[in-house]
Amino acid sequence: MKTNESSIDRFLRVIVGLVLIVLYFTGVLSGTLGIVLLVVGAIALLTGVIGFCPLYALLKVSTKKS
Repeated sequence: MKTNESSIDRFLRVIVGLVLIVLYFTGVLSGTLGIVLLVVGAIALLTGVIGFCPLYALLKVSTKKS
């Protein structure tokens, strides 16, 4: 698995993922929308940590400089 995210992209994904997860567990986000945003946050956090985005790979996009 080759990384396809730049360091800025990874940093932003980790921050957004953490914010969404914290908002869900503190009760700010709840219900169906809260669960959906929790999943989005978890995916953003995971892809930011590993540096690989499957959607980028499908679309043949990379934010990482060659």
